[in-house]
Amino acid sequence: MNKKQMKEFMKALNAIVEEKGIDKSIVVEAMEQAMAAAYKKKGGPARCVVNPETGEIKLFSVRTVVDDENFRDEKSQIPLSLAKTRVPDIEIGETIEDAVEMTDFGRVAAGTAKQVVVQRMKEAEKDLIVKELGDKQDELVVGTLAREDAKTYYVDLGKTFGLLPKDEIIPGEKLEMGSQVRAYVSKLEIGTKGVFILLSRTHYGFLKRLLELEIPEVSSGEVILYSVAREAGVRSKIAVYSEEENIEPIGCIIGAGGSRINRVLKQIGHEKIDVVLYDKNPIQFIKNALSPARDVEVFIKDYKKKEAIAIANQDNLSLAIGKKGQNVKLASRLTHYKIEVKGYDDVNINEYREAYGDFNYLEEEKKEEDTLKENVLEENTSVEDMPLEEDTSSLESDGKETLDDMVKVEDNHEESANA
Repeated sequence: MNKKQMKEFMKALNAIVEEKGIDKSIVVEAMEQAMAAAYKKKGGPARCVVNPETGEIKLFSVRTVVDDENFRDEKSQIPLSLAKTRVPDIEIGETIEDAVEMTDFGRVAAGTAKQVVVQRMKEAEKDLIVKELGDKQDELVVGTLAREDAKTYYVDLGKTFGLLPKDEIIPGEKLEMGSQVRAYVSKLEIGTKGVFILLSRTHYGFLKRLLELEIPEVSSGEVILYSVAREAGVRSKIAVYSEEENIEPIGCIIGAGGSRINRVLKQIGHEKIDVVLYDKNPIQFIKNALSPARDVEVFIKDYKKKEAIAIANQDNLSLAIGKKGQNVKLASRLTHYKIEVKGYDDVNINEYREAYGDFNYLEEEKKEEDTLKENVLEENTSVEDMPLEEDTSSLESDGKETLDDMVKVEDNHEESANA
C-alpha cells in the first residue's frame, strides 16, 4: 500500500469514526478482522495489522506446523522439516507467518472485507445505542420530532429513533416537526436488528416521572408516590404520603399558590390532577380517593377480593361518580379496589353498617399474615423453593386492563354525574 492509498484509507477511517461516533479502535479492529477473513477465502488463515496513526496495513499468512506425515494443506499448514529450516527450534503446533502483498486481493476478497466491516459497524452502533439507552425502560427521554406517517411520530434520540404512536400523545395537543418532545419509554427491546423503543405521553408513568422531575421531595424520597391513576388530557389522581413528620406531602406537590403542580400541568395539556393522601386504612384511602366528593361512608365488602361500597348523600353522589363514571374509575385504579357507589336513598344504611361496620384493617392484615405462616409451615417449603410472586405494587400496574370490571355504578345516577 503506497502513501497515497494509506492517506485515502485514513481519511475514510476517520470519516466513519466521526459519522458513527464509534471508538476508533473498534473500527480498526473491524478492518483487521475483515482483511484477515477476506484473505482466508483465497490463501488460508491470516493475521492483519492496521496502524491507526498512518493507515498502513500489513497482512500475514498464518500456517500451523505439523508433522511431515500429517501435512495436507499448504495454505494452512507447513511441514515440520521445512519449518525448521527457518526456525530451528520450532515445534509442532506453533505457527509460521509470512508477509502477504496487498495486491493479491481480488474482487471477491475485497467484497468479503467490506461485508465484515459493515457488519461490525452495525454491531458497534448497536452496542453504542444499548450503552446510551439500554437502561431507559420506564424513564423519560427527550428527542426531536424528525418525521411522521399516518399513525406514528419518529423521534430522533441521537443514536436511534423512538416510535411515538399518535394514539399515545395527549388528546388535543399538536406536535410540530423539528420541535423537541419529552416522552416516556413504555417499551424497550434489544434484538438482533437493534433497539426498539416505544414512547408514550399518555402512560401514567409519564406523569409519575414528571412529578419526580419537578418536585424535589418526590425525587429525594421524602414524599412517596403510592399510586398514580390517569386519563390523559382529562384527569388524573395521585396518592402521596411521607414518613417524615415535618413534611406535608400534598403541600409539597402543589407548592405555594400551585406553582409546583402548574409546572407539571403545563407539560400534560393542563389536565386536572387530584392530589390525595394515601392511608393504610383502605376505608380512609377510598374516601380520600373519591375526592372532590365529601362525607362519603365507605364499607369494605370483601378485603381479600378488594371490594368496597361507597354511600354518598344527594349533594355528593354525582361528585363521587364523576362524569361518565370517571371519578370512581380513577379512584378504583388508585386504590385497587372495586368500588360500588350508591346513594343513601337507594340503600338501607343500617343494614350496611350492621353487615360491614365492624371492619378492622389491622385485624385483617394480621389474619393474612397468620394464614401465610400456616401455609408455609404446612407445606414445609423452604424460602429458596417458594415461587416468587410478580411485583404488583401500585406504581407498576398500568391500571387499564380491568377498568370497567373494577367499577360498579348505579345506572340511575351515571347520567346525572357532572363532576
